[in-house]
Amino acid sequence: MPPPLLVDLDKLNTDRVLYDRSFIYSRLPQREEFSILDGVVFLDREAGLCVAYHDCRVDAWWVRGHIPGRPILPGVLQLEAAAQLIAFATRYVDGLDMFVAFGGVEVCRFREAVVPPARLWLISRITENRTRRVVGEAQGVVDGRLVFHATITGLAMPDSK
Repeated sequence: MPPPLLVDLDKLNTDRVLYDRSFIYSRLPQREEFSILDGVVFLDREAGLCVAYHDCRVDAWWVRGHIPGRPILPGVLQLEAAAQLIAFATRYVDGLDMFVAFGGVEVCRFREAVVPPARLWLISRITENRTRRVVGEAQGVVDGRLVFHATITGLAMPDSK
Protein backbone atom coordinates (compact mmCIF):
# COMPACT_ATOMS: atom_id res chain seq x y z
CA MET A 1 0.00 0.00 0.00
CA PRO A 2 1.51 3.35 -0.98
CA PRO A 3 1.83 6.06 1.65
CA PRO A 4 -0.52 9.06 1.48
CA LEU A 5 0.77 12.14 -0.30
CA LEU A 6 2.58 14.61 1.93
CA VAL A 7 0.59 17.43 0.28
CA ASP A 8 -2.71 17.42 -1.62
CA LEU A 9 -1.60 18.89 -4.94
CA ASP A 10 -5.21 19.67 -5.89
CA LYS A 11 -5.37 22.18 -3.05
CA LEU A 12 -2.28 24.10 -4.19
CA ASN A 13 -2.01 26.85 -6.78
CA THR A 14 0.41 24.95 -8.98
CA ASP A 15 0.23 27.63 -11.69
CA ARG A 16 2.08 30.14 -9.50
CA VAL A 17 5.84 29.62 -9.54
CA LEU A 18 7.48 30.97 -6.38
CA TYR A 19 11.05 30.22 -7.44
CA ASP A 20 12.08 29.60 -11.03
CA ARG A 21 15.01 27.61 -12.39
CA SER A 22 17.28 30.67 -12.34
CA PHE A 23 16.63 31.33 -8.65
CA ILE A 24 16.89 27.66 -7.66
CA TYR A 25 20.29 27.24 -9.29
CA SER A 26 21.57 30.49 -7.86
CA ARG A 27 21.30 28.57 -4.55
CA LEU A 28 22.34 25.10 -5.74
CA PRO A 29 25.63 24.16 -7.46
CA GLN A 30 24.26 21.80 -10.15
CA ARG A 31 24.62 22.96 -13.77
CA GLU A 32 23.84 21.89 -17.33
CA GLU A 33 21.96 18.59 -17.56
CA PHE A 34 21.84 18.29 -13.78
CA SER A 35 19.79 21.45 -13.29
CA ILE A 36 16.72 19.26 -13.01
CA LEU A 37 14.16 21.33 -11.09
CA ASP A 38 12.07 23.66 -13.25
CA GLY A 39 10.20 25.51 -10.51
CA VAL A 40 9.09 25.57 -6.88
CA VAL A 41 5.37 26.24 -6.36
CA PHE A 42 4.88 25.72 -2.63
CA LEU A 43 6.89 26.29 0.51
CA ASP A 44 5.77 25.90 4.12
CA ARG A 45 8.70 26.76 6.34
CA GLU A 46 7.05 25.66 9.60
CA ALA A 47 6.07 22.24 8.26
CA GLY A 48 9.31 21.83 6.28
CA LEU A 49 7.26 21.12 3.14
CA CYS A 50 8.28 22.05 -0.38
CA VAL A 51 6.72 21.24 -3.78
CA ALA A 52 8.50 21.59 -7.11
CA TYR A 53 8.24 20.17 -10.58
CA HIS A 54 10.37 18.81 -13.40
CA ASP A 55 9.06 18.82 -16.94
CA CYS A 56 10.10 15.49 -18.41
CA ARG A 57 10.59 16.33 -22.10
CA VAL A 58 10.82 14.10 -25.16
CA ASP A 59 14.04 15.88 -26.18
CA ALA A 60 15.81 15.39 -22.83
CA TRP A 61 19.45 14.31 -23.00
CA TRP A 62 18.79 10.82 -21.57
CA VAL A 63 15.85 9.88 -23.86
CA ARG A 64 17.94 8.70 -26.82
CA GLY A 65 19.80 6.06 -24.82
CA HIS A 66 17.56 5.03 -21.93
CA ILE A 67 15.34 2.31 -23.38
CA PRO A 68 15.33 3.39 -27.05
CA GLY A 69 11.80 3.41 -28.42
CA ARG A 70 10.34 3.36 -24.91
CA PRO A 71 12.06 6.07 -22.86
CA ILE A 72 11.61 5.96 -19.11
CA LEU A 73 12.91 8.70 -16.82
CA PRO A 74 15.69 6.95 -14.87
CA GLY A 75 14.94 6.43 -11.21
CA VAL A 76 18.33 7.86 -10.27
CA LEU A 77 17.35 11.15 -11.94
CA GLN A 78 14.06 11.17 -10.03
CA LEU A 79 16.01 10.70 -6.80
CA GLU A 80 18.51 13.38 -7.82
CA ALA A 81 15.65 15.82 -8.41
CA ALA A 82 14.19 14.99 -4.99
CA ALA A 83 17.61 15.38 -3.35
CA GLN A 84 18.01 18.77 -5.03
CA LEU A 85 14.62 19.85 -3.69
CA ILE A 86 15.61 18.82 -0.17
CA ALA A 87 18.93 20.66 -0.53
CA PHE A 88 17.13 23.77 -1.84
CA ALA A 89 14.64 23.69 1.03
CA THR A 90 17.44 23.21 3.54
CA ARG A 91 19.62 25.99 2.14
CA TYR A 92 16.87 28.45 1.34
CA VAL A 93 14.22 27.74 3.94
CA ASP A 94 16.48 26.98 6.89
CA GLY A 95 19.21 29.40 5.82
CA LEU A 96 21.93 26.75 5.95
CA ASP A 97 24.94 28.24 4.18
CA MET A 98 26.59 24.93 3.36
CA PHE A 99 26.75 22.53 0.46
CA VAL A 100 24.32 19.62 0.97
CA ALA A 101 25.75 16.46 -0.60
CA PHE A 102 23.76 13.33 -1.35
CA GLY A 103 24.33 11.05 1.64
CA GLY A 104 21.99 8.14 1.11
CA VAL A 105 18.57 6.83 0.26
CA GLU A 106 16.36 4.47 2.23
CA VAL A 107 12.92 2.95 1.90
CA CYS A 108 12.82 3.72 -1.81
CA ARG A 109 10.00 2.38 -3.97
CA PHE A 110 9.26 3.08 -7.62
CA ARG A 111 5.60 2.43 -8.35
CA GLU A 112 5.16 3.57 -11.96
CA ALA A 113 7.32 4.58 -14.91
CA VAL A 114 7.64 8.25 -15.83
CA VAL A 115 7.39 8.54 -19.62
CA PRO A 116 7.89 11.83 -21.47
CA PRO A 117 6.16 14.13 -21.95
CA ALA A 118 5.12 14.39 -18.31
CA ARG A 119 5.25 16.80 -15.40
CA LEU A 120 6.85 15.13 -12.41
CA TRP A 121 5.75 16.81 -9.19
CA LEU A 122 8.25 16.50 -6.36
CA ILE A 123 7.15 16.81 -2.76
CA SER A 124 9.59 16.92 0.13
CA ARG A 125 9.31 17.24 3.87
CA ILE A 126 12.36 17.83 6.04
CA THR A 127 12.11 15.43 8.98
CA GLU A 128 15.53 16.01 10.54
CA ASN A 129 17.90 18.95 10.24
CA ARG A 130 21.07 18.78 12.27
CA THR A 131 24.38 20.55 11.92
CA ARG A 132 25.85 18.02 9.48
CA ARG A 133 22.88 15.88 8.45
CA VAL A 134 19.54 16.52 6.80
CA VAL A 135 16.85 13.90 6.29
CA GLY A 136 13.75 14.34 4.19
CA GLU A 137 10.85 12.35 2.90
CA ALA A 138 10.41 12.65 -0.85
CA GLN A 139 7.61 11.73 -3.23
CA GLY A 140 7.17 11.93 -6.98
CA VAL A 141 3.73 12.33 -8.53
CA VAL A 142 2.57 12.24 -12.16
CA ASP A 143 -1.06 12.86 -13.08
CA GLY A 144 -2.11 12.51 -9.45
CA ARG A 145 -0.44 9.10 -9.05
CA LEU A 146 2.46 8.40 -6.70
CA VAL A 147 5.34 7.18 -8.90
CA PHE A 148 8.05 6.96 -6.22
CA HIS A 149 8.73 7.64 -2.57
CA ALA A 150 11.95 7.57 -0.57
CA THR A 151 13.76 8.86 2.47
CA ILE A 152 16.83 10.86 1.44
CA THR A 153 19.77 11.87 3.61
CA GLY A 154 21.97 14.84 2.85
CA LEU A 155 25.33 15.65 4.36
CA ALA A 156 26.05 19.30 5.07
CA MET A 157 29.63 20.34 4.37
CA PRO A 158 31.36 23.67 3.85
CA ASP A 159 31.17 25.18 0.36
CA SER A 160 34.41 24.82 -1.56
CA LYS A 161 35.39 28.14 -3.06
